[in-house]
Amino acid sequence: MAEIELNVINNHGLSPRIPDIEQMREETAAWKRRRNKEACKIDWRFTTADARIKLKRLYLQFE
Repeated sequence: MAEIELNVINNHGLSPRIPDIEQMREETAAWKRRRNKEACKIDWRFTTADARIKLKRLYLQFE
């Protein structure tokens, strides 16, 4: 989820050059307030069933 939000902020709102950490904090706080106000959600398409198939080798096998 963090990677998705970083991608969104990078593509749609954060200035490419921010001169100091204080301005970075202000811009990210404003971004966070707007995203929370809009109640933005992530549409997960990778289901548990998909994970069991794709990541089968990582799941414990019980017999």
